[in-house]
Amino acid sequence: MSTTRTFGITGFGGYIPRLRMQRAAIAAAHQWMAPGLRSQAKGRRAFCSWDEDSITLAVEAARDALANRPREAIASLTLASTTLPFADLQNSTIVAGALGLAPSVRTLDVGHSQRATTSGLIAALRQSDAPALFIASDRPRGKPASSQEIGFGAGAGAFTLGSDEVIATLLASTSRTALFVDHFRSDGARYDYYWEERWVRDEGYMKLVVEAVRAALQQAGVAAAAVDHFILAAPFKGVASAVIKKLGIVPEAESDSLEADCGYSGAAHGLLMLAHALERAKPGQTLVLVGFGQGVDVLVLRTTEALASFAPRRGVGGALADGQNHDAYLRLASYENAIELEWGMRGEKSIKTALTEQYRSSDQLSGFVAGRCRACGTIQFPQLTYCVTPGCNAPRANFDPHPLFDEPAQVLTHTGDWLSYHPAPPLYVGFVQFEQGARLLMEMVDVGAVGLEVGTPLRMVFRVKDVDKTRGYPRYFWKATPLQA
Repeated sequence: MSTTRTFGITGFGGYIPRLRMQRAAIAAAHQWMAPGLRSQAKGRRAFCSWDEDSITLAVEAARDALANRPREAIASLTLASTTLPFADLQNSTIVAGALGLAPSVRTLDVGHSQRATTSGLIAALRQSDAPALFIASDRPRGKPASSQEIGFGAGAGAFTLGSDEVIATLLASTSRTALFVDHFRSDGARYDYYWEERWVRDEGYMKLVVEAVRAALQQAGVAAAAVDHFILAAPFKGVASAVIKKLGIVPEAESDSLEADCGYSGAAHGLLMLAHALERAKPGQTLVLVGFGQGVDVLVLRTTEALASFAPRRGVGGALADGQNHDAYLRLASYENAIELEWGMRGEKSIKTALTEQYRSSDQLSGFVAGRCRACGTIQFPQLTYCVTPGCNAPRANFDPHPLFDEPAQVLTHTGDWLSYHPAPPLYVGFVQFEQGARLLMEMVDVGAVGLEVGTPLRMVFRVKDVDKTRGYPRYFWKATPLQA
């Protein structure tokens, strides 16, 4: 006889960019022509720095979910997003390299709808064959002076799937397909086009979503009043409350929309909310996750006793608390490429990535892998032909791989350069001293008003190193950032 093992969610994590823009600053910038934005000027919205995108957000969310757990067994990685930087280059491959996953891992990109994340998660949960990693990451853009600009945010949610230490199982799922166009973005367009809000609310959410949720609850054998957490991501306020009321779900079940300090993070928002809900959930509770976009997906999940023994590295709650306040609207506009600034001749440098060298050094660059000399124990990055310790000179064949991205580090030296071109001046660079002895000259990012001091604790983050604007190719590497905003 063979026994069937339960396949489900085994871990979760999330990431929200550290930078937060005061909505009041956005409204003030557009007051001369859009005074109505003042009604939406409460709280803050997360926004990406110039060197963050859906790939870097995904890496950070996955690191939060994986923490220090082994990664060798992960057989597949799926990345869902509507704002991936590459149209014809597998974005999930870059994520897999940064996470140090095995070369045999299967990678897949999913997109083209706000429902891509829930549809992808349903497919991943139903494959039930090997440990997997599912990531939803998005950074939707709103046209300047629009309600989307002031209400949108950015973020990513990540989930490990498998059969060991399952913390949440899928009781039922339903999907409904309908060409209900609430918004769209044509190929090559920068911003989405949105239809009238009342129509979307009344005909879309209040009818299509309600019908699909009722079917899913019936399939799962769960009464509406027994739902503990109801997760519905929507760019409009009050939608989830209205749907809950019509379904007969208790008001207390409505999950935090993260509107106050993040904003709507597009296709990723439902899974970001799910990760946040799991931080608060208890064993034996029922969660309903809804995805809306040219139809509806509904997942009915139940937590297990294993939930009590799992915690992400810092979770969505930790990411929310790590916000760095900003009120200079032009910073947001610049990072979103909504304005073109005069950077001077220093900004005219042409950068062309040598793809051959990128491939040859990918084992070091993507995963930030240093070499530990077996003869003397010295850790060095990059890995040179021979050990750099005087008197050792052991050949590189004697090095063992030693990733640096999770190693404790601190500032050894630093400087803020206002003369060199940098999209977020000043350019902070300095030597980073790793706890186990490695020392490296690195860029330091997201430095707040407190600044840097010798000894400031640092953590490593995966970011865009530079962009070849002529060919549209971003190059990625690791940077250092202060532990505290």
